Amino acid sequence: MPIATLTSKGQVTIPLEVRRRLRLKAGDRIDFRFGAAGEVTLTSKRVPFEEIQGMLRNRRRKAVSIREMDRGIAQAVQRRWTRAVHRGE
Repeated sequence: MPIATLTSKGQVTIPLEVRRRLRLKAGDRIDFRFGAAGEVTLTSKRVPFEEIQGMLRNRRRKAVSIREMDRGIAQAVQRRWTRAVHRGE
C-alpha cells in the first residue's frame, strides 16, 4: 500500500502508483470524500465532455457577441438560483 508524508505546509506528494491508477496529471483537480468511519476517498475530478462540448469554434455558427454571452450567463445564473431556492438551499 502506497504511503505519503504530510509536509509542514500541509502538502502531500501523491505516490506514483496512485497517480497512475487514477490517471492523474499535473494540474488535475482531486476530490476528497469523507466516510462515516473516518476513511477518505480520493478521486480524480474531471469535467464531463458534455459540459465542454461546443466550446471550440464552429465555422458554421456565427460568433457570439459579448452582449449575448452576458445574457446567457445571466440566464444560467437565474436558473441555478431558482433551482437552489426550490431545493431550500
